[in-house]
Amino acid sequence: MSLSGLGDTGKAQPPPALFPAPESDTPTPVRRRGGVPQNGPTQGDDAGRQLVFFGADAAEPTVADLAGLLAGPGEVVRMGGTARLSVQVDAAWRVHVLVAELASRGLAASWQPTEGERHAVRTSYTRVLKPLAAAWLHGTAKRPPAAFHLTGRRLRLWLAAAGSPEPPDCFLLRLGADDQGCWEPIGVALAAAGLAGTLLGPGEGGPAYRITGRRRLARLAELVGGPPLATPPQAWPT
Repeated sequence: MSLSGLGDTGKAQPPPALFPAPESDTPTPVRRRGGVPQNGPTQGDDAGRQLVFFGADAAEPTVADLAGLLAGPGEVVRMGGTARLSVQVDAAWRVHVLVAELASRGLAASWQPTEGERHAVRTSYTRVLKPLAAAWLHGTAKRPPAAFHLTGRRLRLWLAAAGSPEPPDCFLLRLGADDQGCWEPIGVALAAAGLAGTLLGPGEGGPAYRITGRRRLARLAELVGGPPLATPPQAWPT
């Protein structure tokens, strides 16, 4: 089926990955061969829950949301008038989620295995990502723009790429190992979103921000919305 083709329902389908995603770490609902899993909470997960201002459910997906990947370990590079976004992840379920998230923003993605049982997810070079690269790159160094803030959708992408629970009441949001210039302003943005965290250095299991306490985790869960279908149990704040 071409990228502009229609599914059986007559609705436009998102562009598929350039090749199939790896087998997910946990059982997922049956999906069409070659496609990506549907993203978002299962029906009824959010029943009775009010939308949170700046939460993941409060707005439609946009390319600007991908700044959430750059807040974490994501990278963006330029080539001429185009740019490409990439991120390395540590689990197959993250590949499924990110490919679906990119597709919902009109960006086809590919993936490939890397060392240490990791996977690299990346877009093609496209003019669509040029403004994101212009905002975040100073030469070749990644830096958040001065007005950077974290919305629910940005946090959702960061969490899908590099978030992990730390029982009993902590959650880690991992950072780019070579992005020391980003760590402090990202922490400021977290605090502004009501998620003040503790910066862990490389020698402490980081780089990452540790979000601690039930109240902050409840705030994180409100902002990012329900878990994507491919997410393993306990891997998403609730």
